Amino acid sequence: MNEILREDIDNILNERLDWEKLKDSNVLITGASGMVGGYMMRTLCRLNETQNYGISIYALVRHPEKIPYDLRTSVNVIQQSVIDTIDSEANFDFVIHAASPASPLIMKDDPVGTITANTIGTYNTLEAARKGSGKGYLFISSREIYGQPYENQRVFSEDTYGFVDPLSVRSCYPEGKKAAETMCVCYKEQYGINVKIARLAHTFGPGMSVNDGRVQADFLRNVINNHDIVLKSDGSAVRTYTYIADAVLALFYILLKSDEVVYNISSEESTVSIRELAEAMAGAYPERNLKLVFDIPEDTRNQGTAPFTMGILSSDRIKALGWKPMYTLEEGIRRTVRYLESEGQ
Repeated sequence: MNEILREDIDNILNERLDWEKLKDSNVLITGASGMVGGYMMRTLCRLNETQNYGISIYALVRHPEKIPYDLRTSVNVIQQSVIDTIDSEANFDFVIHAASPASPLIMKDDPVGTITANTIGTYNTLEAARKGSGKGYLFISSREIYGQPYENQRVFSEDTYGFVDPLSVRSCYPEGKKAAETMCVCYKEQYGINVKIARLAHTFGPGMSVNDGRVQADFLRNVINNHDIVLKSDGSAVRTYTYIADAVLALFYILLKSDEVVYNISSEESTVSIRELAEAMAGAYPERNLKLVFDIPEDTRNQGTAPFTMGILSSDRIKALGWKPMYTLEEGIRRTVRYLESEGQ
């Protein structure tokens, strides 16, 4: 395993959570080849390796070749799309639904595929949970469900919302997530499934693609190629960024320790504008002499990017469980760059 990944996973497992709840269980992870699903899969594999927990891990992916080579003998691969009925005879104790397009490029080119992964995919995974023990179901939602804040609104707690235009094609992602969240609470009410919802702020780290069109990916690609950092906007939009290991630790807090249904996951200390993010990327490597370059297209419509310019997630609820981020923004950037460069990306 890559050194950065091993450190991240071991730091997650050093947290004092009731990991034994997972012992001898069947766990389904959709989107297991993605960044979030992949980290959760690695964490469970590491538990089996170090603690002999006997967890049967089922990885649902469309492209099994994307499962890391070192994990292929440690998981049961289910090759299919999440929008199809899940083809497994196993009865799942825990279901982690992390399969969803996160790339603005995919949202732009395949809005139907984006919304169905979050709606039909959620239905199929909830059905899989209903047929099992229903001990735990975790839906990976998004900061985007909050939309654009209304006037004088800056921070979103779990029970405050802004505006999302349902007739905008780009709303395929946030509206799909919102519908999925409602489906989750319906299954909880009607079938008693222990559903949990995690609303992630912008997340980055090992496992992300530097070509997926998100601004943090674009900037990281510039850094590892020693190119000046290019901004396609004025950089005024404000976002909160969370390093992947911190986000995944929070997900396990929610799965194993929480009482509420929904939690924000946000490293509020890492709240910056897009321009400040670019400056942080350059500042992390002063020896590379990277500069900020503005290349703003005349027509910014239909770029696949979220239209929301503000919206910080309050992390008070998840912090009340005992979670706190381990890494600063600069530390997360450095760890991500080290990983990407060591992997030849």
